[in-house]
Amino acid sequence: MSAVRESFESVAVSTRMRLARNFADYPFPGRLLKDAHAEEQAMEIVRLVAAALSDVDQFALYELKNLPAERMALLQERNLISRDLIRNRRISAALISSDEIISVMVNEEDHVREQYFMHGFDLARAWERITGLDDAISDTVPFAFDEQFGYLTACPTNLGTGLRASVMLFLPALSRRGRMAKEVIPELMRLGLTARGAYGEGSGAEGDFFQVSNEVTLGVSEEEILSIVGEAVNAVVETELLERARMKAEGGLALKDKLCRAYGVLTNCRLLEEHEFLRRLSDVKTGLALGYFTYEGEDDEWMRELDELAAALRPASINRLNGAPLDKEGQDAWRAEYAGKAIRAMQISLE
Repeated sequence: MSAVRESFESVAVSTRMRLARNFADYPFPGRLLKDAHAEEQAMEIVRLVAAALSDVDQFALYELKNLPAERMALLQERNLISRDLIRNRRISAALISSDEIISVMVNEEDHVREQYFMHGFDLARAWERITGLDDAISDTVPFAFDEQFGYLTACPTNLGTGLRASVMLFLPALSRRGRMAKEVIPELMRLGLTARGAYGEGSGAEGDFFQVSNEVTLGVSEEEILSIVGEAVNAVVETELLERARMKAEGGLALKDKLCRAYGVLTNCRLLEEHEFLRRLSDVKTGLALGYFTYEGEDDEWMRELDELAAALRPASINRLNGAPLDKEGQDAWRAEYAGKAIRAMQISLE
């Protein structure tokens, strides 16, 4: 039987950097919505941001007031836009890079929400990339800034740096063995950090994913935030890897049977509801992480492949792949067939 995988990449899945900014000479979006000339001013802000980013990368511009509901749902599923941006669709827009690793939301809660996504764990690289975006915008339009409070934002929790540095972690051992709630999350809170579900505030830890990020943005520098988040992530990863070894040693045949059954369901079922799919997919990932399954591809490439599969099989994504909307049963049938083919094609073998 293969050993438990001890690679960092089997735990730290992706990195996201986000900056909240407002322009000094315009009403914040909350006030802008009440203004008689809201749309005119909002479109001026959109044009300014689009012009500032034109030399940085190629971006697709989506004005939400002109965007079909299905397209908005698809972008939200991919975490490229937020619920608040959709709520403000009369004045809001998004600029999204062709590879979808950069998303700049305009007139959400703040005038600008810059987001940079990347696979793996590299806070320094993500910070370097997003500061390039930030500089390009601030060189065109001055940001609202106060010497005492830093960057001014609609929500007081974003005052100061306006920075949220987040890392997505796959933590099946800590989560299933109760240590996340009892030990890890309280310790993160003590450090001024938080652990949320895969889809941000208010979401559960679907698929044993937790998004670790800083909670405090005022009174600390960007460098301090990156350092605190980085040290915490390293500690959580080390703890998860140790807990995986204990999980395997103590789980015995019953644990192996559960994980193998998940593989059997995913590759043979005919209807697959979304939450069951994510739960059983997490079981397969856990089986790979614990060495119960083998994979012929490059080291830990299975994690990226299975994560991409999960993203492809959310409701709006299924409708797009299908070419037309499906009812719930139709989506469940489509998900089951697509997931089965994709996982069999990966040539995952059971030990």
